[in-house]
Amino acid sequence: MNTVTLPDTALSLGAFLRDRRARLSPEPGAQTRRRTPGLRREEVAARACVSLTWYTWLEQGRGGPPSDEVLERLARGLELDALGREVLFLLAQQRPPPIKLAPSPPVAPALQRVLDSFTTSPAIVKTPSWDIVAWNAAASAVLGDYPAASANERNVLRRLFGDPAMKAKLPHWEDDARFALSVFRVAVARAGGGSEAIALAAELQASSADFRRLWAENEVSSHWIGLKQLHHPAVGSFTLETLAFAVDGADGLSMVVFTPASPADVRAVETLIANKAAQASDK
Repeated sequence: MNTVTLPDTALSLGAFLRDRRARLSPEPGAQTRRRTPGLRREEVAARACVSLTWYTWLEQGRGGPPSDEVLERLARGLELDALGREVLFLLAQQRPPPIKLAPSPPVAPALQRVLDSFTTSPAIVKTPSWDIVAWNAAASAVLGDYPAASANERNVLRRLFGDPAMKAKLPHWEDDARFALSVFRVAVARAGGGSEAIALAAELQASSADFRRLWAENEVSSHWIGLKQLHHPAVGSFTLETLAFAVDGADGLSMVVFTPASPADVRAVETLIANKAAQASDK
């Protein structure tokens, strides 16, 4: 588990830098006789590719807030984990670090067990670019055949704007698509316009008139509580309550849980799960 023990002195950028510097061991072969534990200021400055004067000022609370680039280099130079990096940005700029829209590693087994515990509630883990990186059996039965899908097919925006079957499944497709885009736009802004997100937006603008139309509306949203209606030939229409949670310690990932809104909706989900299991057993 990632932990950060904050220094005993005042909660400040300088105190945090000094504390983290003191925790690091010198490189093999470095001079061993030192008055204080950890690295010297010049060693951290060299690791972070900043001047010794600038780094000294940071530890002394001088020189103004450092840029994102300098903070990222300091995080690497001080060997900070994800939580330590977040604390560094909060102390330096009073805001969390930008979200990285890079491909995400596999989710932790503990998180997958949480997903699997929702037996009649489809649940997924998504990136800011709407790539589905984890799911449970209910999600695969109700929302899409994720195990059989390619990485591109596990992107919600590509399916919303490029898959006619997805459009037929959503009675309120336009509202759902508009909401997904509004959340995506906020994620892009938080990430400072990451190249992956920009490439996805350009791809969909080139391929979908609906995407171009809704993207031009410039809607933004982070509201993650609501109702989602779906239609399936086997069960007809049913309604799911949607709730999303940020995944702590996983940069930009969120878990979305779709809970059946009524006993009838539970039965609809159970039927689709049973049908999916039956199809798998026939193969």
